[in-house]
Amino acid sequence: MIELSVLQNKPLTAILRHINGEDYSSNIELFERGKTIFFPGDPADKIYFLLKGAVKLSLVYEAGDEITVALLRENSVFGVFSLIAGQKSDRFYHAVAFSAVELLSAPTNRVEEALKNNSDLSILMLKGLSSRILQTEMMIETLAHRDMGSRLVSFLLILCRDFGVPVSDGIHIDLKLSHQAIAEAIGSTRVTITRLLGDLRQQGIISIYKKKITVHNPINLSQQFS
Repeated sequence: MIELSVLQNKPLTAILRHINGEDYSSNIELFERGKTIFFPGDPADKIYFLLKGAVKLSLVYEAGDEITVALLRENSVFGVFSLIAGQKSDRFYHAVAFSAVELLSAPTNRVEEALKNNSDLSILMLKGLSSRILQTEMMIETLAHRDMGSRLVSFLLILCRDFGVPVSDGIHIDLKLSHQAIAEAIGSTRVTITRLLGDLRQQGIISIYKKKITVHNPINLSQQFS
């Protein structure tokens, strides 16, 4: 059982270290950008916690179309469907490393036992999942826009919310983003994204340095392409 003192002021990743105990180091996995972490239909036998980088979760349809439903940041938890459907369930999403990532995993049965034994851990897990659900709703709203300019603006605002760092000249999105990666996330093409980002740069609404975007005025950005 996890002691309450271990939970106080600790992110979920720190708690998972405690769950894994001596097995901690052997449960760290590294993935390069673009590599698949798990496919839909894979066995859901462990829970993942994101230590570094960003992970994209998407739904894959029979026709081959893929729709992004969440872009996870550090200290996020994912792969938890088995906690609801049972340990013998299969993966529901396609999980891909959106950047180079470092993951910490724990067997589903260990996490389930820890949740049963400590209500504080359950609350922390619920808070993390609530944030995930909110972002998924925002991503669905983003993809509802038929105009690619509006999709891009909505996506940048989501990134400001989840990956943004306040700086003197606006909000710095602390995530390296290639034009191709953005295009894949919102169902566009690299050529279109390059053109739209160029328009925003010319207007002084954003700047880009070493694939990292700074939004100088989120309010002005939100008024674009609407």
